[in-house]
Amino acid sequence: MTIHLDCTGMTRRAVPSGVTAERFASLAPRAAEAHAGLLAEAGRGRLGFRELEAQGAERARVIAWARARAGRYDDLVVLGIGGSALGALALRTALLPRDWNARPSVQRGGRPRLHILDNVDPRSVRGVLEQVALDRTLFLVVSKSGSTAETMAQYLLVRERLAAAGVPARQGMVFVTDPDKGVLRDVGAAEGITMFEVPPNVGGRFSVLSPVGTLPAALLGLDVDALVAGAVAMRDRCATGAIRENPALAFALLQWRAHQEAGQGMHVLMPYSDAYRDLAPWFVQLWAESLGKRTPGGDPVGPTPIVAVGATDQHAQVQLFMEGPIDKTVTFLDVEEPEGGELTIPGQGPAELAYLGGHGFHELLRAECRATAGALATQGRPTMTLRVTRADPWHLGGLFMFFELATIYAGQLYGIDPLDQPGVELGKQLTYYQFGHPGWSTMRSVWEALPASDPDWVL
Repeated sequence: MTIHLDCTGMTRRAVPSGVTAERFASLAPRAAEAHAGLLAEAGRGRLGFRELEAQGAERARVIAWARARAGRYDDLVVLGIGGSALGALALRTALLPRDWNARPSVQRGGRPRLHILDNVDPRSVRGVLEQVALDRTLFLVVSKSGSTAETMAQYLLVRERLAAAGVPARQGMVFVTDPDKGVLRDVGAAEGITMFEVPPNVGGRFSVLSPVGTLPAALLGLDVDALVAGAVAMRDRCATGAIRENPALAFALLQWRAHQEAGQGMHVLMPYSDAYRDLAPWFVQLWAESLGKRTPGGDPVGPTPIVAVGATDQHAQVQLFMEGPIDKTVTFLDVEEPEGGELTIPGQGPAELAYLGGHGFHELLRAECRATAGALATQGRPTMTLRVTRADPWHLGGLFMFFELATIYAGQLYGIDPLDQPGVELGKQLTYYQFGHPGWSTMRSVWEALPASDPDWVL
């Protein structure tokens, strides 16, 4: 089982804008500073996502609770948004068959389907609620603060539906929230609803290895211990400030250098794997919300992450990557072993197609990954390749930790705090103001100062 980062495509040997060996070596002190900064943040207790051993008791409680309820539910519904949903989506896509929700119960071994309501579009909310039997469904209400407007709106609707169906809330719901405070904590304590804790020092987008991700994984019968073991192995591997021994640090450093020195501030993650395709949106939230900030001096900084999927986007975005502005890096995710074994391309057919016969679909996918990287290099486009053995819990846990650590390192390099998100607060407050939230009356002046819609510009 391995996870390797091949950085060759980011070097001057591969592309004109790449880093030289001398420049890479000269960045070693900056990398060491970034690593020291991470350790300092950890020492201040701010990096709870690394403290997986300290969370062992709650994780054991999650696993035991889930096992005791095996076979009880036909459906699980996650009510959450952002970091409260994207991790569960990546877990489902990577570790369950793609048609999982369409399979009959017998083909799922009695394990439930998993639905993720990560928006408040009534079409989606209604669609899920209409296809589940409420007395055989568990709703996972995931909000650390217990005040997230979208999740709380879903929660209120589900409560009403459960009550109308005669299903007690403590039977149909479980809360994943802050250990000490918030609306969900108060309601859960008053009504006997089971609650699991998100550690206070684990932010939403870093929470996938907390009960935010491990609870749905355990309820689906997935190997939570292997998921965490992979994360621990990656964390321990990245315990050094030596760039060539710490892949997360190397990734962050090379992406930062490409942005600052070569103007390549758009960072594409392109899995050549349907299993890992939803890891890319999870990474996008992590990278964007953590690194798009203002420095203490007020300067706006941060890269723009982009999702692509191989080989699908060879017929879409790769044209832009090849001949558009040289302002991007592309990180490929290459999986060595096919899920479920290879699928062979038949040899019969027109002579023009004979070259395909006898080869495998996974073989073709990996060949296209190498070909795309090579084609981009011919046009001076920098790339990296993350190579993993297979799509399984151990490797997924390692990838989660890899990107989380890289994000903290990148924050150090950009000179910002990657753990806060001040830029999203104003939009939340203006939403609360429109709904009459009593705590946001001070937003009136801000709201009234916004430019009104101009009829001359409504076309």
